[in-house]
Amino acid sequence: MSSANLLEAFDNPNPERPYTIEFTFPEFTSLSPQTGQPDFATLIIRYIPGPRCVELRSLKHYFWSFRNQGIYMEPVTNQILNDLVALCEPVEMTVISQFNIRGAVDHEITASFKRE
Repeated sequence: MSSANLLEAFDNPNPERPYTIEFTFPEFTSLSPQTGQPDFATLIIRYIPGPRCVELRSLKHYFWSFRNQGIYMEPVTNQILNDLVALCEPVEMTVISQFNIRGAVDHEITASFKRE
């Protein structure tokens, strides 16, 4: 279940020039659907904006909406990418989820989009 309706965007102030925006959110939390235990991650969002840019306050609330949601690491990473791409139509976007160690294993998932 996506909370994409929480996301907001604003017009790209410099659409004539490609530039990169990067956000790091070190407090991402979702729930393991198997155990119900929290999964903690640092999310990195890196993108070259198209017509719109992601508004930060709304992004924070969007990330918080996953706190009580049972979802595996791979689908949540891809859902975030899908929702942000739909919102701002970037030239390129990458979402990196660096999950805390679980079962003595590091988890890092990278999902990318590139406009054709």
